Amino acid sequence: MFTHKNCFTSSLEESHLRLDALLSLRFPDKSRSYFQFLIKQGYVLVNGKAIKKRERAKPGDEIEIYFQITPEINLIPEPIALEILYEDEHLIVINKPAGMVVHPAPGHTQGTFVHALLFHCKQIDSDDPLRPGIVHRLDKDTSGVLIAAKTRAAHNGLIDLFAKRKIEKVYLAICVGAPKDGLIDVPIARHLSRRKEMTICTQGRASKTICQVLAQNGSLSFVKLELLTGRTHQLRVHLKYVGTPILGDETYGNSTINKKFSIKRQLLHAYFIKFFHPITQQILSLTAPIPEDLREAIELVDPQREKKSI
Repeated sequence: MFTHKNCFTSSLEESHLRLDALLSLRFPDKSRSYFQFLIKQGYVLVNGKAIKKRERAKPGDEIEIYFQITPEINLIPEPIALEILYEDEHLIVINKPAGMVVHPAPGHTQGTFVHALLFHCKQIDSDDPLRPGIVHRLDKDTSGVLIAAKTRAAHNGLIDLFAKRKIEKVYLAICVGAPKDGLIDVPIARHLSRRKEMTICTQGRASKTICQVLAQNGSLSFVKLELLTGRTHQLRVHLKYVGTPILGDETYGNSTINKKFSIKRQLLHAYFIKFFHPITQQILSLTAPIPEDLREAIELVDPQREKKSI
């Protein structure tokens, strides 16, 4: 089943890569085997022609991908409970629990937010049947505010707000050490060899985070993070860059300290979001309750935190 099309021009830096490897770097939420499936079925074209997976793109090649739903993926609605922060006929905002994947992909074919969304809403008006309603993502182990659109008009409006950076986003985290207050302004790009990771790179995309330390105890800090841009893994990469990785982060964190505190996931929570409703133009200011594991860690850093405001 055809889902959607994507086109791009290959770069000089990508010309040494096999086509399947190049695509998995460009689209890290999908596996290399998934792109091998698409190539074999003729759903990937280079300059208008199908090629084999072992072939390599040349700089400036026009690559077209016709994404398909693979046989193992289904979009059967599932009765998964959602903690709803706001809902109307245009959009829905939830508090995503840690551990929930946002949309289906190879390896995550059931139990995603999309499966729950389809059950809750019954029908989503969307151009993308694989990711209906999705306008942004949170990592699997990041909790907090997540927005989805019910209509194409709301979807387009929300995408425009994200693109123009007109959505205010605030996160809370526990990090190792003590970062400095202020702006973290370093560009981020896809890691050349570890396709699922991002890294600091002078040739990357501009990435800006404002960090404010709310409390610290010598070994850990409770921090408030404001996203001025929305790059993949931005907060996790930025805090690693300044030497204070997020506690529990298995990819960018300190494994020894993670084990010491027996943390099961990165303690990062999308706490607050503020934006103009794309249809009604009313201001929406929404806060996601802090999950228990993060609350316990905050109390470890600052036992008096409940008496203070964030």
